[in-house]
Amino acid sequence: MDEIVEKLKEIGLNEYQSKVYIALLKKFPATGYEIAKLANIPQSRTYDTLKALEALHIAIPSTTKPVTYTPIKPKELTKRYKRKIDSTISFLEKKLPDIKEEQYTEPVLTITGKIKTYDKIIEIIKNAAKSIYIEIWSTDFKYIEQHLLDAYNRGIDVKIVKSDNFICNFGTVFEHSGVPMLEHYNNGKFVFLCADENEGLFGLTQPPKNGIPDVIWTKNREIVFLIKALIVHDMYMIDIADNFPEQLRYFYGAGLKKLRDKILH
Repeated sequence: MDEIVEKLKEIGLNEYQSKVYIALLKKFPATGYEIAKLANIPQSRTYDTLKALEALHIAIPSTTKPVTYTPIKPKELTKRYKRKIDSTISFLEKKLPDIKEEQYTEPVLTITGKIKTYDKIIEIIKNAAKSIYIEIWSTDFKYIEQHLLDAYNRGIDVKIVKSDNFICNFGTVFEHSGVPMLEHYNNGKFVFLCADENEGLFGLTQPPKNGIPDVIWTKNREIVFLIKALIVHDMYMIDIADNFPEQLRYFYGAGLKKLRDKILH
């Protein structure tokens, strides 16, 4: 019985109200005196509690003297509170995100270690609802290929930038031509990932000199926008290089050396 009292308290009744309602279910109609004995609570508190349950339309008083009380059926009680709880949850689902958008800043978190990094990448891919943009190396692709394929097969728009040469037979694929990356990444392997424009991850999955993989994960929309912008920019440049190789070589030299010297030196 104590467990039922605790559960009734969880939906909003206090302890005395819970005990009086249970007492009424045992015997009704019943007077306040009878209810006090069944509920094992002070008689002086019983009448206040009955008035409260009457106001809640849980205990129904008679028009006779002495006044007796009848409880509503348990099914009616649970049905009523279920509607109330569902209505409250629905309201919170609609209103809480508005508060978040105005006052809440999504955290930027560090994920360390290869297994944790792959687990987070796979989680992001599985949670994607519309689109996935990813820039990745072959050594990492083999661990997530099946999950990307599953996403593609369920209708997700998958776009991939291959940082080196590997086979991928699904999605829209762009392959780097072999132009050396920024010196910061020499001998290291990195990943950039954006899903649905609201979740992103980037960092080194295989740092140089046998370092520990260290990536950044966030749902901060501004940072996610930057991750996607970087991936999209690479896609633009790869497509231009594929379609205008001679022109680029003429203006910038082999491997875009003149352009790289201009920017990096």
